[in-house]
Amino acid sequence: MSLSIPSLAIAPTDAVWSVSELTTAAKRVVEGGLMPVWVRGEVVGCKAWPSGHWYFTLRDAASQVRCSMWRLDAQRHGKPPADGTEVFALCRPVIYEAKGEFQLKVSRIIPTAAIGRQQQELERVKGLLQKDGLFDLARKRPLPEYASAIAVVTSTAGAAVRDIITVSRKRWPSARLFVLNARVQGDGAVDELVRALRVVNRLEVDLCILARGGGDKEDLAAFNTEAVCRALAEVRVPTISAVGHEIDISFTDLVADVRAATPSAAAELALADRREVLRQLDDLAARLGAGLGGRTRFATERLERTSDRMQAAVAALLQRNQHQLERLGAQLDALSPLRVLDRGYAVPLAPDGRVLKRRAEFLPGEPFRLRVADGNVPARVEPE
Repeated sequence: MSLSIPSLAIAPTDAVWSVSELTTAAKRVVEGGLMPVWVRGEVVGCKAWPSGHWYFTLRDAASQVRCSMWRLDAQRHGKPPADGTEVFALCRPVIYEAKGEFQLKVSRIIPTAAIGRQQQELERVKGLLQKDGLFDLARKRPLPEYASAIAVVTSTAGAAVRDIITVSRKRWPSARLFVLNARVQGDGAVDELVRALRVVNRLEVDLCILARGGGDKEDLAAFNTEAVCRALAEVRVPTISAVGHEIDISFTDLVADVRAATPSAAAELALADRREVLRQLDDLAARLGAGLGGRTRFATERLERTSDRMQAAVAALLQRNQHQLERLGAQLDALSPLRVLDRGYAVPLAPDGRVLKRRAEFLPGEPFRLRVADGNVPARVEPE
C-alpha cells in the first residue's frame, strides 16, 4: 500500500500549510489507507448522550484511544458496556478535523469473557479494603465543628488547591491551611500521595483534605490504589476525600470519614461559615438577653411578694409582742407598791434609799423620808 503525502517544505516561506489543510491531509491518509479492523481493549467512561450516540475510550496497558458509536449502531447493541469491560470493537480509524484528533468510529462491540486487567486490579484492591473494614461506616469520625488548622494533600499546580483557598478565605479567614504538594496522576503519584498523608500525622491540624480536580477515570487511578487508601485510613485526624467531579467515586471516597463532591465542597464541609456563626451568636445573645430579662422580672416579683409577706409577718409579730407587753405591764402595775400607796399607805426610806422595815432601824434624831402616793415627805425620829 503506497500513500501519497505532499513533501515537507524546507523553509516556511516556500510552502506553509494551514492547520485545516494539515488535518484534511491527515484525514485522507488515515481514512483512505486503513480499512475497518477489530480492536481489543478495555472500555472506560462510556457515556450515552441524549442524541443516542455513545462516546468512550478503549485502552490497554500502554495506550488509549477515543471512540464514538453512532445512534443506529448503539441501538443495535443495546445497553452501554460498563467501565472495565474488555471488548472486541469493529471500528474504522478516523480523524476529527475540528480538533485534529485521532479517533475510532465503532460499529460493533462484542464483550470478551474476561474482565479488563485494570478492572481486575480494582476488584482485588476493593476486596482487600472491604475485608479489613476500611469501608465500614462504624469507623467514620465526625468532622470538628470549628476547625482552625487543615492539612490539604493535593498538587499545588492544580485548580483544587486554589478552590479550597478561595472558599476558606470566604468562610473562615483565620483558618490555617497546610498544603502538602503531591502529584495526583501519572508516575510517582502513588508514592508522593502516601508520603504526604504520612506527613499529616506530624502536623498539629484538626482535619485533612485529600483533593484533586476532575479528569478521566484513568487520571484518578492513584486514588484507587491500596497504598493510598491505607495511608489515608492511618491519618490520625478526620479526613475528607474530594477527588474528581461529583459523579466520580474513588476508593479514597469510601475510606475517608466524609466524601465531598468537589474540592470546593470539601472546604465548605471543613470550615464553619463566619457569617452564619455571627448570626447564630446574635440570635443567642438576643435569646440570652430575653431570658435574663424574664428571669430578672420574675426574681423582682418574687422579692416584692417576699417583702410584702415579711412586712406583714413583722407587723403581726410586733402587734403580738405589743399585746403581750401591755398584758405584762398591767400585771406589773397591779403588783407595784405605788398602787398600795394610792390606798393611803406610806413607805419609810433611809437617806440611802433603803426601806425601813423594823423599829430598830429608826434611830432617834436620824432623818428619813416617807414615800407617799404623790411624792416624798421629810421626817425625823423624835426621842421618846
